[in-house]
Amino acid sequence: MYKIAASDLDGTLLTSDHKITPFTKKVLTQLHQQGTDFIFATGRHHIDVAHMREQLGIPAFMITSNGARVHDCDNEMIFKQNLPEDIVAGIIEMVKDDNEILINIYRSDDWLSSKEDLNRPADQERFPYTIFDLQNPPLKDIAKIFITREDKNHEKLVIWENQIKAKFAGRANIAFSTPFCLEVMDAGVSKGHALDAIAKMKGYQLKDCIAFGDGMNDFEMLSMAGKGLVMGTAHHKVKLALPEHEVIGDCDDEAVAHYMLKHLLK
Repeated sequence: MYKIAASDLDGTLLTSDHKITPFTKKVLTQLHQQGTDFIFATGRHHIDVAHMREQLGIPAFMITSNGARVHDCDNEMIFKQNLPEDIVAGIIEMVKDDNEILINIYRSDDWLSSKEDLNRPADQERFPYTIFDLQNPPLKDIAKIFITREDKNHEKLVIWENQIKAKFAGRANIAFSTPFCLEVMDAGVSKGHALDAIAKMKGYQLKDCIAFGDGMNDFEMLSMAGKGLVMGTAHHKVKLALPEHEVIGDCDDEAVAHYMLKHLLK
């Protein structure tokens, strides 16, 4: 029986309207009551995820910004790894003249964006973003930088992905969280490495962990855990990258909770 269950949020544990359903909450509560640790493992900011943890009502570690930040059950930050300043500056310089690009930055305590996005599905009361000056961008305390396009053109983001990888090869972890969101963290930062660190803190190993995800930013976690489950709605690149991994259902069908109910609860 697995001792730790880690799950991505958007497209995985949450429904497509970004909610934790009553059924999922009930299953996770039962999982906690039987002694299985649950871990949030997401690209989201820890301030955003802390609200979900409060709603869930169980103690849980939080792997956020794709592993660049880890918080314990008491909301104490136990790990941080920043993106080097020259990489942040270099990426902004590369993409800033593309009028379709939105540049987003997560620091330890806030979210910055290069411009307003009227279509952004964000809860502005819970975790608002502020606009930063492209001519004088912040460079310190950066957990991750991520870029999106207003026209949601995946192939054009792939062009930027290839250029960023070519420029910062070996110095950054670059991955799509969704087909429309390209994320950049420091090299060695991933949900998988963060999960490994938490497991060791608790006296376990990766073989004692089960993980759920749907994006390329979940690749390390899904491949490193004792068992990694891929969502049926995951992008085809994820399924190609993990061809031997079991594929489960849709987030709107609460596939993660149903899998836990069937296979993890005693």
